[in-house]
Amino acid sequence: MSLRKKTLSGMVWTFGQQFSVQLIGFFVSVILARILSPSEFGLIGMMSIFIALGRSLMDSGLTSSIIRTPDADQRDYSTVFIINLVASVIIYFLIYFSAPFIAIFYKQEILTDLIRVYSFLFIFQAFMSVQNAVLTKELKFKALMIIQIPSVLIGGVVGVVLAYLGFGVWSLVYMYLCQGFLSSLQHWFYSDWRPKLVFDRARFKYHFNFGYKITLAGLLESIYQNLYTIIIGKYFSAAQLGYYSRAFSLRQLPISNISAVIGKVTYPMLSSISQDNEKLRGYYRKLMQQVVFWIAPLMILSIVLAEPLFRFLLTEKWLPAVPYFQIMCITGIIYPLQSYNYNIIKVKGRTDLTLKIQMVKKAYCVIGIICAVPFGIYGLLIFQLLAAIVDYNIDCYFSAKLIDYPIIKQLRHILPSVSIAVVVGMVSYAFDQFLLQEMKASDFIRLLGVSGLFATMYLSISYLIKLAALIEFKETFIKKA
Repeated sequence: MSLRKKTLSGMVWTFGQQFSVQLIGFFVSVILARILSPSEFGLIGMMSIFIALGRSLMDSGLTSSIIRTPDADQRDYSTVFIINLVASVIIYFLIYFSAPFIAIFYKQEILTDLIRVYSFLFIFQAFMSVQNAVLTKELKFKALMIIQIPSVLIGGVVGVVLAYLGFGVWSLVYMYLCQGFLSSLQHWFYSDWRPKLVFDRARFKYHFNFGYKITLAGLLESIYQNLYTIIIGKYFSAAQLGYYSRAFSLRQLPISNISAVIGKVTYPMLSSISQDNEKLRGYYRKLMQQVVFWIAPLMILSIVLAEPLFRFLLTEKWLPAVPYFQIMCITGIIYPLQSYNYNIIKVKGRTDLTLKIQMVKKAYCVIGIICAVPFGIYGLLIFQLLAAIVDYNIDCYFSAKLIDYPIIKQLRHILPSVSIAVVVGMVSYAFDQFLLQEMKASDFIRLLGVSGLFATMYLSISYLIKLAALIEFKETFIKKA
């Protein structure tokens, strides 16, 4: 099978996995949000830094090194497996003994036990990290889809049942643990690879030299992304952190379904052509156009429909999260552009540069966050938006040097999609404000009517002006189907 066909097949299966998982998770979160209080979600938000650290461990730089190594064998896999497992145990005990101090910091005594139990997830993730890398490297995304769906579904059922039984915030902790355990178990079932007691120092040195910079950069990014929850949890109420966390997770739904799918599938593909700058630049341009073509309208539409969306799905008690969500959606348009430019630097093997970039960006962002705190949560959200714009420019500057794709060319290729989405969003907003609300339409009718108008106008205009992203999508997917 050609590289193009493998990529398309992988994208279909990965989108199926991502969409199914996110859809199940979305319905579970809606049910839980109706049962639990914002303050209980806020407690989980206070632990988000540890959730992020666990994910960074699972997607560590060592496993990224395996994916990009063309001749990886048992020595590579077993060496990385042992390192990941040992690291997870060390991190677990560090967090275990740190838990009481974290609880004191937030003035939430219950966090001690919550953190100690939840942190078992690190070990589950370490057990499956190499299997996940092997399946990804072999583009076996169908197997990854089969693994994820039952894990999320069964875990979600456990969480909902426990919430109904009155377990409160613990229902969320046990839900995540159940999902992690089942996912780890199935990775061992669907992957043929098994670890052996083999530790090759040369292989460790090779992967460590590539991966430790990515791991450190990823940890810096995780810590930075969760600085907002740390600050909000410390200086504001648990309920306000719950609003912030719920707005963020809802904003991430379309981004995870589109941006993450394309990024996961294309990383091994782009790595395989990393030495051919012309081909790499061509694939990357199409990647950027596709991501923005779908994410920009979804974010703009989400801004327009934020109020009826929150009231319809989560009830009136979550309406304070609406303005948080709207600001985050603007940031959501920029985030994929930043992350994909950053991925180009990784694909080219410049992990030394990725670490330096992350250190510089996080240094000025920490200062900015401290300065924004006196302005409240809205000050933090506005700074988050400004920081995303600056980060995009920095990542683009360095990626442009590697593949000769500067920011001016990138903007020229993606601005048409954003411009159409903004114009259609303004028309849709006027339709909602001056017609549907005047008619006192229900939230469901508003959601249905505005979404239908937006989608029809956006796709029609894109078709009439022969937008490159839509043409590429038709040629790649519709004709193939």
